[in-house]
Amino acid sequence: MAKSKVVEKPVEELSYEEALAELEQIVSALEGETNPLEEAMKLFERGQALVTRCGALLEAAQLKVEKLAGESVVPFEEESE
Repeated sequence: MAKSKVVEKPVEELSYEEALAELEQIVSALEGETNPLEEAMKLFERGQALVTRCGALLEAAQLKVEKLAGESVVPFEEESE
């Protein structure tokens, strides 16, 4: 992904799954490749936008679940060992 000139879809148009997959590709590119500073910064900026998009989509999903389930939503609690 780092060196390809693929036309990127606007972040606002990505589904959660698309945004997460692209974010995973960016993380791999930043971890595994030696990128010129300018390219690394572009990847980082795109990654930040993708993180924001994923967070917004998850928050919207959570609000929808809470609205549909009403007060029957019980917070997840980890089992103590």
